[in-house]
Amino acid sequence: MEKTDNIQKKIIEDVIYNAEKILEAFNNELDGVLDYSVKSLEVIDDDLLSQFHENLHDVDETMKENAIIQFGSYIFEVARRNYGGKYYWYEQLDQPILVTGQPDFEISILAFEKVKQRIENGYEDNIPFFFKGYVQKLATAKKGDKELIC
Repeated sequence: MEKTDNIQKKIIEDVIYNAEKILEAFNNELDGVLDYSVKSLEVIDDDLLSQFHENLHDVDETMKENAIIQFGSYIFEVARRNYGGKYYWYEQLDQPILVTGQPDFEISILAFEKVKQRIENGYEDNIPFFFKGYVQKLATAKKGDKELIC
């Protein structure tokens, strides 16, 4: 159990650190709207991720990976701060996953994967729609349900 707690602590520290980078980089120019609210995800999507998509040809792989980690971490923290959950490591994609509802049910999200899709594919993979699906699954989850939102 101690190993699981240490992994959990490390992922939380990393996610918070990376989410805070988004606030440091953009919150002043956005008049402080990045407050970990669900509504702030509209700004993340419309004002920031849309620019990454539009300028994808000018973004190198390192910048893209950093954006995926930082924006994904912000989305994870919006979910965790508003709906709870625990972080785990998702081996299949080598990235964190947030699982909400345990022990009754497990509604999980892969925020890094969704940010990658948003940057690469554009608005068809918008973050508010993705997050709304997560919230709706949480609202209707029944004991034993398991769902992965990505």
